[in-house]
Amino acid sequence: MTALQQAPVRVHPARRAGRYAVRLFLAAGAVVSLVPFLWMAIAATHSTSDLFRSPPPLLPGGRLLDNLARLQDTIGFGRVLLNSVGIAVVHTVLSSLISAMCGYGLAKYRFRGRGLLLGAVLATMMIPFQVLLVPLFQMMASVGWIDSYQAVVLPFLANSFGILLMRQGFVDFPDELLESARIDGSGELRTFYQVVLPCVRPQLGALVIFTFMAQWNSFIWPLLMLNSEDKYTVPVALNTLTGLSHVDYSGLMLGSLLATLPLMALFLLFQRQFVAGLLGGAVKG
Repeated sequence: MTALQQAPVRVHPARRAGRYAVRLFLAAGAVVSLVPFLWMAIAATHSTSDLFRSPPPLLPGGRLLDNLARLQDTIGFGRVLLNSVGIAVVHTVLSSLISAMCGYGLAKYRFRGRGLLLGAVLATMMIPFQVLLVPLFQMMASVGWIDSYQAVVLPFLANSFGILLMRQGFVDFPDELLESARIDGSGELRTFYQVVLPCVRPQLGALVIFTFMAQWNSFIWPLLMLNSEDKYTVPVALNTLTGLSHVDYSGLMLGSLLATLPLMALFLLFQRQFVAGLLGGAVKG
């Protein structure tokens, strides 16, 4: 043993017991939160009648392929899934870009009425979504966009939450770097895309996850806008499995299970940016 080697740090038994208690509590909470997903996965492999047996099945069954084939025949799940992916991806890309540009303008440009404009953006967050349904529907009908994808994608591209989140990411960006880029001959768009935007990747990653999840799970607006079954999104198509006298619970469970996979993949892809973006927004003033 060398002289520089330190003795192991002893932890007080009470503190150690407290750590174990916290870990046990968190583990129990994780198990409880996973139970609905586990039941959804099990129910997706059984028939609807099997789900109402007493006791209910606790192990996977052998009806997964049958349920998948019935789901495809009933609502065309493959087509519906592609519709949701396309709509969510296009909406997320455009909305994130618009939110980043608006947030950058509110954070770094000095102009008359900037504070009033920021207050107006904050005020829009207080308007309930239900209040906007009728005027938005009339607007979409007046331009002939009923039963079209653009009616689902375009009306909500300007997201007040996304604008404020991105503004917080741009507030502490050094103005000296912007001046240096402009002196070197860089245009405003090039400065924004190549200098500023890479520095706010945590906030941008968090915004991408929030926006994609909101659009993926959107139900009321696509239900109002889309009339053709071949244009349905996943939530709207799964709603058709619920009838007045019969509900295809196994199909609903399988469809819901498959619908969560893109969200899980997106979160795993951007989880570092998501956590860093939330923490960054929490500590910035």
